[in-house]
Amino acid sequence: MKKPTLLILAAGIGSRYGGLKQIDKIGPSGEAIIDYSIFDAMRAGFGKVVMVIRKELEADFRDFFNDKIKGKLNIQYVYQELDNLPEGVVAPAGRVKPWGTAHAVLVASEVINEPFMVINADDFYGMEAYQSIVQYFTTNNNLKKHCMVGYQLQYTLSDHGTVSRGICSYGEDMILKGIREVTNVERRSDEIGYNHPKQGWSTIEDDTIVSMNAWGFYPGIFQLFKKGFADFITNADDILKAEYYIAKPLAWMIEKKLGDIQVLESDAKWFGVTYREDKELAKEKINKLINSGLYPENLWS
Repeated sequence: MKKPTLLILAAGIGSRYGGLKQIDKIGPSGEAIIDYSIFDAMRAGFGKVVMVIRKELEADFRDFFNDKIKGKLNIQYVYQELDNLPEGVVAPAGRVKPWGTAHAVLVASEVINEPFMVINADDFYGMEAYQSIVQYFTTNNNLKKHCMVGYQLQYTLSDHGTVSRGICSYGEDMILKGIREVTNVERRSDEIGYNHPKQGWSTIEDDTIVSMNAWGFYPGIFQLFKKGFADFITNADDILKAEYYIAKPLAWMIEKKLGDIQVLESDAKWFGVTYREDKELAKEKINKLINSGLYPENLWS
């Protein structure tokens, strides 16, 4: 099997964080969370990294990564720009907001011809996530059966504000049936829940499996995302604000029986930096992992 590629979605604006969190320094030697993702991917057997960024930030990313990763792993950059669209699709006048995560995946289609894993730049997924994706690609022979790493909801919350989470539904065979987006999720004393607009406070079980945007795809997914994007442009209620999320074309794929998603459960403790206040806790967690021997103090020395 050709070594898989790690596709990192790093074009976000970071409005809630208040800065360029993708390369904000978290580790003791100036590492960002994204460094640990690349390090884990290398150890798990990934062959290259593709980063989706905004064109104006390319110099920042190259300055941050090139010297320390040079000779260790090939990194390519692609740009999520408003006019980076499939042939025949025209951006509407007045659109400012990025097109969303599914569009971010789509812009990498010209540089990826092998199985690939998608992650967010500012999320720490744990070594097990990368290992399970590689293991899946090694043993699965159905190119229309993709995969995702699912996390227990209780391990994906922020202490500093509410979060949005994709609640997964699946059968005994762990094949994904759908993802329901729930907003304003938080822990209150001994339970997790959210404020439903009509029903008020609604609880969710701690061990509910959620999607944290850790996907394993075969290259055939690009064609499906491309068709879905054209439909999205045509049918969006508010084309100036609507976003084309990964879950949208996957829901269509599942509905039309064009492919499947295998849910790979993980006991890993996800963490991220949604809010600026999350940074100190992320630092603490990284230091604990270093002290336990899972990472060196300086990743790239």
